[in-house]
Amino acid sequence: MFIDEVIIELNAGRGGNGCMAFRREKYIEMGGPYGGNGGKGGSIIFEVDEGLNTLIDLRYNKIYKAKSGEHGTGKGCNGKNAEDLIIKVPPGTTITDLDTNLIVGDLVKKDDRVIAAYGGRGGRGNMAFATKNNPAPAFCENGEPGEVRKVKVELKLLADVGLVGMPSVGKSTLISMISAAKPKIAAYHFTTLTPNLGVVRVKDGRSFVVADLPGLIEGASLGEGLGDKFLKHIERTRVIAHIIDMSAFEGRDPIEDYKIINKELENFNKKLMDKPQIIIANKMDVEGSLENLEKFKKVIKQDVYPISAITKEGIDEVLVKIADILDTQKKEPLYEEEKFESHVLYKFKEEQPFRIYKDGDTYVVAGDEIEKILKMTWFASDEAFRRFSNKLRKLGIDDKLKEMGIQEGDTVRILDYEFEYRD
Repeated sequence: MFIDEVIIELNAGRGGNGCMAFRREKYIEMGGPYGGNGGKGGSIIFEVDEGLNTLIDLRYNKIYKAKSGEHGTGKGCNGKNAEDLIIKVPPGTTITDLDTNLIVGDLVKKDDRVIAAYGGRGGRGNMAFATKNNPAPAFCENGEPGEVRKVKVELKLLADVGLVGMPSVGKSTLISMISAAKPKIAAYHFTTLTPNLGVVRVKDGRSFVVADLPGLIEGASLGEGLGDKFLKHIERTRVIAHIIDMSAFEGRDPIEDYKIINKELENFNKKLMDKPQIIIANKMDVEGSLENLEKFKKVIKQDVYPISAITKEGIDEVLVKIADILDTQKKEPLYEEEKFESHVLYKFKEEQPFRIYKDGDTYVVAGDEIEKILKMTWFASDEAFRRFSNKLRKLGIDDKLKEMGIQEGDTVRILDYEFEYRD
């Protein structure tokens, strides 16, 4: 089954908790803190596997979870880092964050990989907090939560040439004649339901990859017929081979067919019209095709290459021409640099990295940074709670609460935790 698009949720591993422990051994005076750090949570990584050609392995697993890091222990032992979760994908796979619509990674070459969700760092044990002023800290830190995100994983086939045209113009027959691909061929529309790839070898020794796309009809870019489901696979190609049925089979007009297909390509992505396009007049062995070709040339002022996919007449000349065009076309990146997450080096911070609002008589504090601090705080000791309070104060939350009129004894809620306000 050919699957070229899936939406999945990624849950990177949480960091292991730090440990609070003290060294108490005979003959060891002032043993001090002895709790180790937690291990790092596993990240989720997408990696190219050239043996794959579909995303079917991702279709039935909608949520991917990496393992958490191990907790730190006494005697200064740090927890073990969790292994990263590797998701194998075929070449030509794009991963996009659905919240930001930014591209996490575009994987096209062997061994290409990208970290799509980062594992949380391990919490620090009380050994890590020892200072000259506080040589025996009685608190530790919980592990950082792993990154959670929803992504679209999309496959856009890697091919040098894309065959486009109306249904039953002979695209599948042509690719079966010029390569080892064996697509289904039958005398009815939409016989080809999924793209077919074939490696073509030219008589002079050059080679290239061809993609045979399912037939298009008017309105394809809006979802008619098989719609735009497979149009995206032509975006990576360097040359478009436009196949025209010059026999005017079923009363079709070759000139009108040519205009309709180009209009659909333009509606889907205007950049497709910037790609070199070679026009191939197929079925020249059928009576009336020669007359139709002359009419076509008078209206469409471009070079047209007549062939017969059945008899193979004219095919060698077309393949040489395609190879010549490919020799002049560089492989350009599919996406602009600005569309990638990695291009966004700096993010403008809000004046306040939190927001406070009232829910009845309760003051609710929300924000990624404050929620992360809460999740990493180990509230089992007074010292840990004081440290948490100091962090809130430094962020300006106390000042904002006072500005909003909070009184002694009022309730403050952060996530599922409720606190009684004390000045």
